[in-house]
Order: sequence, then structure tokens, then C-alpha cells
Amino acid sequence: MIHIESKQDFSDTALLERAARLTLSLESAPADADMTIVLTDDAQLHELNLEYLGVDAPTDVLSFPADESDPETGTPYLGDILISIPRATQQAQAAGHPVEAEVQLLVVHGTLHLLGHDHAEAGEKARMWKAQAEVMSSLGLSHIKVQDT
Repeated sequence: MIHIESKQDFSDTALLERAARLTLSLESAPADADMTIVLTDDAQLHELNLEYLGVDAPTDVLSFPADESDPETGTPYLGDILISIPRATQQAQAAGHPVEAEVQLLVVHGTLHLLGHDHAEAGEKARMWKAQAEVMSSLGLSHIKVQDT
């Protein structure tokens, strides 16, 4: 199950669930895996970015892999993704596409991190960007690209 908690105004959470499910499917993750997506603000991501990564700045998305299982059902819990809706809105406006597309990209990006992808090194980044592009294409959003930092 994909749990979506919205602390910000974002109306179409079904798009986000679809993006996460498609990412899980294309990456051959367990179909019954659980995860949480939290739609929040810059302040919360700034605080978490500083606390966990030592970066004193807000960011668009953070992923916290869990690698746990429900003791009663054995259902895997992949982890949590937090997305700053204000930052996603700014990025979407700057790129000239809808905020819904930007947030779907951030869900795909975050889900790939939960599944073990990373972009710290060139080879890892190439694999992650390829997987991300495949999911975005399957969503009909191949023109939406992550900001390359």
C-alpha cells in the first residue's frame, strides 16, 4: 500500500500513487510493498536535509529507505519519501510544465532511491537516470527531466 500524507495543498494524489506503483513495477519490486509519501514544505525538508545529510538548505525531495517488514504479514516496508510542494511548484514554473508532472517526477526519483538507486557516482547516476526516464516515458511524461545537480 502506498500511503500519502498531505500537509500541503495538492489535489491529485492518485497521480502520485500511479507514479510510485509504476516505478515499483518496472523495477520488479514486490507488488505488495508499502511506502509513505509525505507532501510537505521547504521548512521540513530543510530541517531533515540538515539533520540527516548535513546540508543547510531546503531541497525538493528526500528519501528514507527502511528495508523492514510487517512482522504479522511479512509485507515489505520500503520507506518514506518527503516532497516539498512549494519547491516543486517553483521548479515546475521555471521549467514550464505543470506542478503535477514535477511532483510525479519527484515521486519516481524518490521511489528509485528507496529501491537502492543513487546518483553520487557517474555509473550509478547513469543507471538511475535511465530507470527514471523509462518510468517517466511510461507515464507519458518523457519530456519532464530531473534538475541535474
